[in-house]
Amino acid sequence: MVKTKDLRAMSLDELEDKLVQNKKEQFNLRIQQSTGQLTNTAQVRKVRKEIAQINTLISERKKNS
Repeated sequence: MVKTKDLRAMSLDELEDKLVQNKKEQFNLRIQQSTGQLTNTAQVRKVRKEIAQINTLISERKKNS
């Protein structure tokens, strides 16, 4: 999990790339969960939280631009 401080240091393009990576990871975790292969269920929540943080930062940057 990336800290908010590190996310704020990223550029808008880097944030959007990180968002795509996290959405792919979220999809993979959901597939693992549905097939019963997921052992660490807390990982799903962490990824969801990070996606929300990134979306918030992206919207802040677009609003201030």
